[in-house]
Amino acid sequence: MIWTHFFLYSALIIFSIPAEEIFQPTLVLDMAKVLLDNYCYPENLVGMQEAIEKAIKSGEILDISDPKMLASVLTAGVQGALNDPRLVISYEPSPHTDPSQEAEASPTREQLLSLIEHVVMFDKLEGNVGYLRIDYIIGQEVVQKVGAFLVDKVWKALIETSALVIDLRHSTGGQISGLPFIISYLHEADKMLHVETVYNRPSNSTTEIRTLPKVLGERYSKDKDVIVLISRHTTGVAEDVAYILKHMNRAITVGEKTAGGSLDIQKLRIGPSNFYIMVPVSRSVSPLSRGGQSWEVNGVMPCVATEAEQALQKSLDILAVRRAVPGTLSHLTNILKDYYSLVDRVPVLLQHLSNSDFSSVQSTEDLATKLNSEMQTLSEDPRLLVRVLMPGEAAVPPAEKPIALAANLPDNEQLLHALVDTVFKVSVLPGNVGYMRFDEFADASVLAKLGPYIVHKVWEPLQNTENLIMDLRYNPGGPSSSAVPVLLSYFQDPTAGPVHLFTTYDRRNNHTQEHNSQAELLGQPYGAQRGIYLLTSHHTATAAEEFAYLMQSLGRATLIGEITAGSLSHTRTFPLLQPEQGITCGLTITVPVITFIDNHGESWMGGGVVPDAIVLAEDALEKAVEVLAFHKNMGVLLESTGQLLEAHYAIPEVAGKASAMLSTKQAQGGYRSAVDFETLASQLTSDLQEASGDHRLHVFHSRVEPTPEEQLPGMSPSPEELSYIIEALFKIEVMPGNLGYLRFDMMAEAETVKAIGPQLVQMVWNKLVDTDAMIIDMRYNTGGYSTAIPILCSYFFESEPQQHLYTIFDRSTSHSTEIWTLPQVTGKRYGSLKDIYILTSHMSGSAAEAFTRSMKDLYRATVIGEPTVGGSLSVGIYRVGNSSLYASIPSQVVLSPVTGKVWSVSGVEPHITVQANEAVSVAQRIANLRAQVPQTLQTVGKLVADNYAFVNTGAVIALNLTKNINKDSYRRINTEEELARKVTANLQALSDDEHLKLLYIPQDAKDSIPGIMPKQIPSPEVFEDMIKFSFHTNVFENNIGYLRFDMFGDCELLTQVSDLLVEHVWKKIVHTDALIIDMRYNVGGSTTSIAILCSYFFDEGHKILLDKVYDRPTDSVKEMWTEPQLKGERYGSQKGLIILTSAVTAGAAEEFVYIMKRLGRALIIGEQTSGGCHSPQSYQVNDTNFYIIIPTSRSVTSAESTSWEGKGVLPHIETPAETALIKAKDMLSAHLHSSR
Repeated sequence: MIWTHFFLYSALIIFSIPAEEIFQPTLVLDMAKVLLDNYCYPENLVGMQEAIEKAIKSGEILDISDPKMLASVLTAGVQGALNDPRLVISYEPSPHTDPSQEAEASPTREQLLSLIEHVVMFDKLEGNVGYLRIDYIIGQEVVQKVGAFLVDKVWKALIETSALVIDLRHSTGGQISGLPFIISYLHEADKMLHVETVYNRPSNSTTEIRTLPKVLGERYSKDKDVIVLISRHTTGVAEDVAYILKHMNRAITVGEKTAGGSLDIQKLRIGPSNFYIMVPVSRSVSPLSRGGQSWEVNGVMPCVATEAEQALQKSLDILAVRRAVPGTLSHLTNILKDYYSLVDRVPVLLQHLSNSDFSSVQSTEDLATKLNSEMQTLSEDPRLLVRVLMPGEAAVPPAEKPIALAANLPDNEQLLHALVDTVFKVSVLPGNVGYMRFDEFADASVLAKLGPYIVHKVWEPLQNTENLIMDLRYNPGGPSSSAVPVLLSYFQDPTAGPVHLFTTYDRRNNHTQEHNSQAELLGQPYGAQRGIYLLTSHHTATAAEEFAYLMQSLGRATLIGEITAGSLSHTRTFPLLQPEQGITCGLTITVPVITFIDNHGESWMGGGVVPDAIVLAEDALEKAVEVLAFHKNMGVLLESTGQLLEAHYAIPEVAGKASAMLSTKQAQGGYRSAVDFETLASQLTSDLQEASGDHRLHVFHSRVEPTPEEQLPGMSPSPEELSYIIEALFKIEVMPGNLGYLRFDMMAEAETVKAIGPQLVQMVWNKLVDTDAMIIDMRYNTGGYSTAIPILCSYFFESEPQQHLYTIFDRSTSHSTEIWTLPQVTGKRYGSLKDIYILTSHMSGSAAEAFTRSMKDLYRATVIGEPTVGGSLSVGIYRVGNSSLYASIPSQVVLSPVTGKVWSVSGVEPHITVQANEAVSVAQRIANLRAQVPQTLQTVGKLVADNYAFVNTGAVIALNLTKNINKDSYRRINTEEELARKVTANLQALSDDEHLKLLYIPQDAKDSIPGIMPKQIPSPEVFEDMIKFSFHTNVFENNIGYLRFDMFGDCELLTQVSDLLVEHVWKKIVHTDALIIDMRYNVGGSTTSIAILCSYFFDEGHKILLDKVYDRPTDSVKEMWTEPQLKGERYGSQKGLIILTSAVTAGAAEEFVYIMKRLGRALIIGEQTSGGCHSPQSYQVNDTNFYIIIPTSRSVTSAESTSWEGKGVLPHIETPAETALIKAKDMLSAHLHSSR
């Protein structure tokens, strides 16, 4: 314990000091007692007293004659032991009155007001900012005396300000009871908030502090900003105020970290000595800290750190920015509405901005960051950018360079020639490669005027070159891109008709323009077949990078060099926030005003154009020559790739399609972006996989020719080495429930398996072969050799008949091979009856997939896990021509023995798809369930045979379930719900009784089991409300009564409230001349109350047999008679009675209708009833979560009578349910009129 270390070091003291001061070792014990009784962290004092007593007994002596030094030593010791710098011990020999015993004279109101004037100061600052300085937090008692004065003289002057600064920089604490008053004035009235919990050690009590429901005067609006100024001098309750407001997100704290004081710290005397100790007696247990550090000792960290002297100015600057936010947002909204070219994104942007929370903004930098985050996340447009201006920086960039037009050019032919010579540099490089460099994009009108000169001096010398290098490395573009479509047209095929180049939409004039290639050009076009190589640098900008982007997008050029500048002329910058008083940095926003849509329909979001080959600008020309040489041979490579596909790919028709795709894409310039073998291989792989749908097709580059795996020389390992190899490769386990587990992560070659067969059987197989079911884990098996698959599969089938596993078609040899199980295996077979579970993952591939798919196709295993990778049994590696490119081509396909179709290359789909790491537990759960199935079926059969109301049918069902135990339909059950559905379907098919069913009810839903949970009898008061709600009565014209209730209650329950039923229901209708009982919405219930209800409609003194009910569990017949004694009056047998029915009427309601119809006591009008049954019983199946619902009783009144169970009751008068009441009223009215 920390106390042992402290007191052994310095706390056991026998003092040798002046005679007038006699100190005993008990001083330390007295100090411990003060701490134990008063220190607000008592949990830190555990073991302290025992440690002191132990130290005293040890006899250690620290001889300190100076009491003040002693106080310092004790202070250091106790602070170190408790890690609390607030604990300070002092020696004060002069008379000192214990603070707790000082008599406090209650100050007068005038004295309090004078005090208030010194500790509370206020002002109204520029910008309508309220300023409130509080140097001491007054308590509840003082507030009650001077509260009205504070509200009238101080608060009313501040309530109308637009923001409030609370200055606690000089506040040295105060009273805890004053806390809720300050907080409540800054919090909403209708939401009481728990803001603080205070633990007081002397009273050992905890007090919760909440905001007040009512305050004097008005509260400060929650929409107005509050800033709290703090400093290193701020301490005690003032710190708590700052901490609470900060964590309520109600105020921004500005200044320095606070002192880290205490809510309540007291100076207490240590025993009878002149030593005193400062002890924190109360502590904050803040509900707002969410487990974080308290402000006590640690202090409150400011949201915005600054020196205390500058905190007020900093807060005013923050408020200035926050005041500017609404105006900035309004200005931004207008700019986006008027100028943002992606018009469809504007409404969502504006809606999002209007709903965004800007309460955390404290500076222009914060506002810019927040706006950029909100806008770019939603618009996905990096061009939409808010930027912070540095002090003195202009809000709007300098005006753009004026566009040079044809009218500005001289008419002097010699000068025009000289101009062309200056702008263009042209030459023909070795290999008949044209080279053209120009360093500026001019307006289209300038191009038209200079056209003849350009054609003659520039274009004609390049016409007969085989390829062209265009050098834009030094081209910054220009203010106009109108010449771009003209230049692009020279690189299209004019005979193919106009080519769509790009589309622009200008938001400023709401104009959309389609740009197509031009057919009429000065001079001959270069055409679409010859290669173009564009050189770029980070200086390539505006119109020059538009041209580069479009040549790349159109597939017309290969770009080489550096990423371009990304400075498009599609955007415009607007001032958003101007610097002003308190705002040193302004804001601007750059908005795309033009939408640029390329020939693929994609909007270009700006940013630099990324070349196909990225090199330094100075190396670009050399790289272009290298790429050009590569492209000369690329056609041969593409043709060779297509030929390899057609010769070797396993599916000929797919190979032909992929080969044709390569030819088409080459003709369209689709491979111009491939600049070396690596990029060509990547593009080919992507294109071939997309065209074929086969991810196994792969083209790769290798400087070294791949060689097939070499077979190791035939070496026979020693038995010890063989044992080690088998143990390393195979993981086995017998899990609970005698469930085997086998994992191996590679499929070995057949000859290897045969060679190690006897040892493998002995070390692995014999330990698993007698399990009841087996998990085979293929999750980490990436494949290997397929030749061992028949050996492995054979263990899970009988020797005869042999099973056709799959057929392999080899494209290289055009030969098909059928793969079958083997008639003989080493060791014992697992057989075909025990369950197999194969676990898969995204890693399972090749031969592991073939094994899994074979077992799945032959319905021999349940596959659990993730879809497999979709590998190939055999892949050939072929060299593409004489190059360093190689094609990996699947040369075999596997045909299913069941469908005869090719197995999908997308992998094996599991029966049950789960995460790979969950597969084992799922397999164990299913195995456990399947192990329960036979016993479950037997128990269900016995329960039905013993309890089903129809004896012969019950016996047939039991026999059928027993016969079906080992059938595949039950062996492949995967979930409890599936078993319940399958058994229910069988039960109902055999019985033609939809009420006979098996339910699976999980443990957490046991309260929903019908007939299992005990009934909860409500109180009479509750029952009275239920009766008023559940029973509907009325008296129609001609004194016709009406009664409706929608469920039959249990007789025991109804007996307890019979007086209530008579009073609130029966008395209202018993004296009517005829009665309609509405059973159209009655879904049944307990049949025990039927006899009582029927009895009311027969006369007293003559018992009538209502029904005979056979009960199967007791094998007895119970007769149902009318009751001799009833509560209230009888309706009798003479008055008219009509019962309304519908297809919803069920169960007990049908029994009632059936009885009243059979005895001729009522006329039935409506629809045929649902055909329910007597109240079924629920039985738990063994000790499982399965429950079977069984109708255990049926009516057997007479052999010839037609039962209602399962068939329903036919009405006397059939009519739609919705018109039945009208029909009944009309018939009774007519009958009553005729009888009068």
